[in-house]
Amino acid sequence: MSESPRPHQSTPPQPPQGVDEAVRAELTRLRESIDNIDAAVVHMLAERFKCTQQVGVLKAEHQLPPADPAREARQIARLRELAGSARLDPAFAEKLLNFIIAEVIRHHETIADGAR
Repeated sequence: MSESPRPHQSTPPQPPQGVDEAVRAELTRLRESIDNIDAAVVHMLAERFKCTQQVGVLKAEHQLPPADPAREARQIARLRELAGSARLDPAFAEKLLNFIIAEVIRHHETIADGAR
């Protein structure tokens, strides 16, 4: 039985046979860039969650609520603006941030439950 490659070491999918070699090379180049960006996104999210875990501990130590709706609203507005200036759909950026915020709050609740 062969081992499957680890996700960060996988080779990008190849275009179907019969596609012009220059097109194949460009697709490969672009897909490698996408793979690198995806890896960077994962590492940035990991760093973000390290910080939010520290926030969760601080909140638990001082009996602060896991969620901060005012901060969340400011962050969403800020990210929507950044998305617009980066030519990224602001609605998509908001959905992504809401997903991340929900996970952060879940972590903060878990931390608070463990501190009781």
